Amino acid sequence: MKNSGLNFRHLYFFWMVAKEGGVTRAAERLGLAVQTISMQLASLEQAVGKQLLEPQGRRLVPTEAGKLALSYCDQIFLLGDQLQDALEEAETDKMRLAVGISDSLPKLIAFRLLQATQQLDTRVRLVCMEDEFENLLADLALGKLDVVLTDREVRAGGSLKVFSHLLGESDMKLFGVPRLARKYRRNFPDSLHGAPLLVPTRNNALRGRIDAWLVERKVRPDIVGEFEDNAMLNTFGRNGLGLFFAPSALAQDIEDQFGAVLVGDAPELREHFYAISSARKITHPAIEAILNEVHSGLFA
Repeated sequence: MKNSGLNFRHLYFFWMVAKEGGVTRAAERLGLAVQTISMQLASLEQAVGKQLLEPQGRRLVPTEAGKLALSYCDQIFLLGDQLQDALEEAETDKMRLAVGISDSLPKLIAFRLLQATQQLDTRVRLVCMEDEFENLLADLALGKLDVVLTDREVRAGGSLKVFSHLLGESDMKLFGVPRLARKYRRNFPDSLHGAPLLVPTRNNALRGRIDAWLVERKVRPDIVGEFEDNAMLNTFGRNGLGLFFAPSALAQDIEDQFGAVLVGDAPELREHFYAISSARKITHPAIEAILNEVHSGLFA
């Protein structure tokens, strides 16, 4: 580097403090003394001639200059991770696939899709990360992810250069533990008036379709829980808090794994599944395997 006072050690300590939100937490994470971290930060700010972190409540947050530095650090350490992964793959003959899984996507659907990657002649090492849709798109655009699996498409005209690939769709069914299923199965869907129901939060693509489906059938269930994370919704459902919708493609899995049984069919209510990539044409062999799995009838 041009300035001998600026080195990767300084950058790494700054990066860790910014990520952890404080010197103490970063020191605990790294197993170092607080004074050591503070001295490294002071040396970095002296080298660049700018304040990079400032207090905000009980946290340290990046200044405007710090945000710029943090964006470069993200790229630097991402490249380091990718280099290490590439060297490991060269030694083990494994192909790496970094997958972002939207928290609203049914995890059984994600498993079905990713299971197809294990049928390739080349072994695949899956790196799966779950987060909110917007955060995953940002990581995809930065090259941290190869693909995002989700239940919604990217709106056209956005600033991010990412592309939506429709994998398929499934009609929905309503499930519940046997006690609830017996009570609300008769005269479905009229029986749902006042029934305990678990639904996604309103930022979920499926929620609006569920609300419209209920309005069309003139039933008003008792919404006892709204969940951003699909896995948590299913956990509450399997423990009898309320009825819940799930894709027909997972009916047998829902019964086997969650102990929930069918209450009624909702063929007009459909959920869509997408693969989001940074390229219009998918060329990654593992992602192509996922597409082939879909074409073979995964959502039939």
